[in-house]
Amino acid sequence: MNRSEKFDIAVIGAGIAGLVCAQELQQAGYSVVVVEKSRGVGGRMATRRVSGSRADHGVRYLEPTDEFLQQLINNLKIPKNSPDAEVMLRLWTDKIYQLTQPQGPIVPMAKNCYIAPQGMSSVGKFMAQDLDIWFSRRVQTMEPIAEKNWNLSLEVTSDGATEKPTEVVAKAVVLAIPAPQALMILEKPVAEIQPEFLHHLGCVEYDPCITVIAGYSPELQENLPEWQAIVFPNNDDLDWVGLDSSKRLHPAQPIFVIQSSAKFATTYLNSSDLQSLGKKLLEHTAQQLLPWFNNPEWLQVHRWRYAFCRQPLDVSCLTTKLPLPLVGAGDWCGGNNIESAFASGLAAANYLSQIKIGNVMFDS
Repeated sequence: MNRSEKFDIAVIGAGIAGLVCAQELQQAGYSVVVVEKSRGVGGRMATRRVSGSRADHGVRYLEPTDEFLQQLINNLKIPKNSPDAEVMLRLWTDKIYQLTQPQGPIVPMAKNCYIAPQGMSSVGKFMAQDLDIWFSRRVQTMEPIAEKNWNLSLEVTSDGATEKPTEVVAKAVVLAIPAPQALMILEKPVAEIQPEFLHHLGCVEYDPCITVIAGYSPELQENLPEWQAIVFPNNDDLDWVGLDSSKRLHPAQPIFVIQSSAKFATTYLNSSDLQSLGKKLLEHTAQQLLPWFNNPEWLQVHRWRYAFCRQPLDVSCLTTKLPLPLVGAGDWCGGNNIESAFASGLAAANYLSQIKIGNVMFDS
């Protein structure tokens, strides 16, 4: 097997920005590879299989507040009688509630929230169709080599993932990962990246989040609260509580997803006992809402180190052509949510198309 494989463009990260960018470039005629350190696509559009069901423990829903996201939602809304339920989006709720103070009133806010009954990760799978994605590959270093190419050195991140080469050669690279992770790759001496590009990456800041998935007795199924999701704008511990099982058809038991505040997650970010953190969050939830939240049949906990971009850049994508074409894209460009990630991926693809990557020479 060859140690390396050549492409026009390498996209690092198979989240929404990376998938959108790769699809646009591939449809424009470029040879594209997507390198992803995990074993699945979608990034924070994440779904976990739990107790015979699914739960969305990352992105909560899609909201058509942007023309690009509206286009995606329109593409994914398939009639209910379609056999292809994997890519069907439907309206989950037209309102989210908020609790601004302990034991205060729960106030509804109008908001159209779309979800995938098969889990939010199915949106990423839909967007990944026909792309060449190398899973379980973490980029260790990238450096310019002869003939105006980047060389990416890859590390295998899971057992058995040895079918692909450990190096990628490409004329341009898209960093569609959180800015701090991109900085870790580029700050290594071999990268020779423009200082201004690195400076902008260093300005991006993220808040972490601890997410709990908790399953409760089926006996509670007939006596659930009227709300499907509550946000806590002023709470030191909680940010979101959602009845995730209401997204599924014929749920067997109530399953809630609880997401912590940034303050809580920052305090306990490096804790080695995630189960204790999960129980602590359920205690806070029980105090704020209903006592039985403290007594789940089971719970799982996930730590998001880069959950929400607190300090994004004011550009749709970050670009440089020195020493070679390099683009940063994600929710940290032009906003801080899934809509900005989608738009940033399109902007990155458009930029590379304009400078003519591939057989047509570009100015360097």
